[in-house]
Amino acid sequence: MSGYRAKSACIALMLAALGPLLAGCKEPTATAAPAAPEVEVSVVVVQPRARAQMRELPGRIAPTRVAEVRPRVSGIIVERLFSQGSEVKAGDPLYRIDPRPFEVEVQSTEAALARAKAVLEQASSQANRVGTLFKEKAAPEAKNEEAIAAKRQAEADVAARKADVARARLNLDYATIRAPIDGIVGAAYVSEGALVVQNDSTSLATIQQLDPIYADFTQSVNEMHQLRRALDTGELDRIAPDAMKVRLVLDDGELYPLPGKLLFSEAKVDAHTGQVTLRGEFPNPKRELLPGMYVRVQIEQGIDSDAIAVPQQAIQRNSGGGSEVFVVKDDGRVTIQPVKIGSQQDGMWFVTDGLKSGDKVVVEGFQKFTPGDKVKAQSWAEADASADLTRQTR
Repeated sequence: MSGYRAKSACIALMLAALGPLLAGCKEPTATAAPAAPEVEVSVVVVQPRARAQMRELPGRIAPTRVAEVRPRVSGIIVERLFSQGSEVKAGDPLYRIDPRPFEVEVQSTEAALARAKAVLEQASSQANRVGTLFKEKAAPEAKNEEAIAAKRQAEADVAARKADVARARLNLDYATIRAPIDGIVGAAYVSEGALVVQNDSTSLATIQQLDPIYADFTQSVNEMHQLRRALDTGELDRIAPDAMKVRLVLDDGELYPLPGKLLFSEAKVDAHTGQVTLRGEFPNPKRELLPGMYVRVQIEQGIDSDAIAVPQQAIQRNSGGGSEVFVVKDDGRVTIQPVKIGSQQDGMWFVTDGLKSGDKVVVEGFQKFTPGDKVKAQSWAEADASADLTRQTR
């Protein structure tokens, strides 16, 4: 028994000695994981304000006036007096027809006029003599009437010869073919030695007036009806005709620097396309706009006094083809908001339904979050400024 007790005492002493060591080998307690940092996104705060409703419509450039140069007398072309593609003024000579036949005609008619004047002078003297004798009852009345008739016939013949001289001189002037309008003259369709015929349907050249110049464009009749209803209901405010702006976007996307004015809208609708035609007039001092050019015409058709617009990149498309935006709520979490959009203008989409004043719409940082995440919102302008500063310091 004494040996058993001694062994037990030894075991107890050993456990007592190992107690502190065993206590140090306890498993550590688990600590809480740190919270994920909030990601930064760029937002715009929706603020309704007055915006012009701009429509962008397809169009073509057309000259203000077009004149086909044609001969007014027949003859042989002896000289071309213009450079093809040059600018001409109304009255500038373009071609010269051989003038010699017309000069001869002028001389002939002038000679006939001189003869008629001599006959008139003789008839006048005879009428005066016979008239004096008739008053003195020395000549019969029939003789007096015959002298008066001869005088009047000579006067009529003089008038006819004067008309012949005027016609001959006019034809001589027509032998020089002149520009009927200001503009750019195109290719010469005839050369020296060619025979041209009076009132021939073939033109000798074409002149187009390019300053100012027209832009003809079309709009759907349905769009015009929607615009008219919006104006009638007060949804859009009317623009005064003298304040209406018309701008051109060239084929390369560049905005033409000079604004134009709207001239008219056709009253009838094209039965094949359902379009109405409109026309704008634009200054073209540098001849940058040429007939036939394709352009996009921007026209202000009304003013929305409380329009809501967001940057183009803020609009997302869902799987069903609808439009939606990401909105940061007051608690900092992102939610999806379906919206209805209207027209696009200057990189902005007009939102007709789904947003209200004060909404924070995400513009940049879409790849950093999923709907329901908590984010740190900063204004889009501030985000751009910080990005520029970062680039400058690199």
